[in-house]
Amino acid sequence: MALAGIMILASCGEYQRALKSPDPNYRFEFAKRAFEQKRYVQAYTLLKDVVTQLKGSDKAEESMYLLGLSYYENKEYPDAAAYFKAYYQRYPKGKFTELARYYAGYAYYLDSPEPQLDQSGTIKAIEELQGFLDYFPRSDKVTLAQNAIFEMQDKLTLKELQNAQLYYNLGSYLGNNYESAIITAKNAIKEYPYSKYKEELEMLVLKARFQEANLSVDERKVERFRDVIDEYYSFINNYPDSPKREEADNILKIARRYVKD
Repeated sequence: MALAGIMILASCGEYQRALKSPDPNYRFEFAKRAFEQKRYVQAYTLLKDVVTQLKGSDKAEESMYLLGLSYYENKEYPDAAAYFKAYYQRYPKGKFTELARYYAGYAYYLDSPEPQLDQSGTIKAIEELQGFLDYFPRSDKVTLAQNAIFEMQDKLTLKELQNAQLYYNLGSYLGNNYESAIITAKNAIKEYPYSKYKEELEMLVLKARFQEANLSVDERKVERFRDVIDEYYSFINNYPDSPKREEADNILKIARRYVKD
């Protein structure tokens, strides 16, 4: 324990000397050692100044990449993404560009919030990872990037499903919210056609069509229930074994009472 304490004190003393040193090369080498020892805050604190001082030198690229990686390993993902992006913009053909593009997107992915929150970070993550795939389609990290994109697209789809469900739950309160539910759900299906939530979205459209028709004035009921029937056949053609099949069949039975042809 005493030896460990001495080592910590010595390390802190050396860190203070590195902070005060006018020599960017010394500070850079200390930052590298700090990173290797998982002292990421020390590493990026030094590197933030060093990247400017080493600009144009043979250590410039590595210092900027290591700056992003220090934030990344410390789980400070927005800052990490910003520095990785700054790296590949400054060094579009640099030796760390492939990894910087990947980590810029993956950092945003790791910081992506729950579906009910603002998803601007998720959209940034998808854009960055798609850019990575465009530039490096043969990278060994392609599968990781693709899986992260699929997961985030599902998250965005879930958010739209929740929005559509909210409109559906509002029903006819202060207007025709069923139509808003239909529009929101259909836009999500169009935007994310391979999402795992597609079946739920299509079922919600069917239910919203039914409620809209049921509440229509008499002269519009036949037309709107015909739309319900069309939506029903579209749904069961796509999902003949859906767990919602019985509910869908019941909707069809009621719709057929109004549509005789």
